[in-house]
Amino acid sequence: MKRTFVIIVAIVIVVGIATYFSHFFDLPDINIKPDDNEELIVVVSPLNNDEISSPLSIAGRARGYWFFEGSFPIELRDEYGNVIAAGHASAQGEWMTADFVPFLGTLQFNNYIKGQKGILILMKDNPSGLPENDDQIKIPVIFK
Repeated sequence: MKRTFVIIVAIVIVVGIATYFSHFFDLPDINIKPDDNEELIVVVSPLNNDEISSPLSIAGRARGYWFFEGSFPIELRDEYGNVIAAGHASAQGEWMTADFVPFLGTLQFNNYIKGQKGILILMKDNPSGLPENDDQIKIPVIFK
């Protein structure tokens, strides 16, 4: 019994000392926010820097609020920003949810240069048109 009391008192003392000295080691608040939107959308194909060709299949999962009427826009651009192909990815399940919903999309294209880099852009559908509701992810790709 006496041993348990001594251990508890020792723990209280250590916690008290740590609390007292903790203000000497204040660290700045760091707001860590994932910039790849993995909490909102996850693309499984294509991955970063994959070599792609036409037709390009796009697959993954996104939160239901990434969609509007069961789809969201996708674009493929060359390294100069020229739109090579545009279309929509479609939900493969009930999209009116906050949960992840699988999606599929396909882009057909033929105006590219082999070996050139490009960007696949998946945009959150924003029927409101308000800039604060815009969101997108960019996936670097290479044309083969």
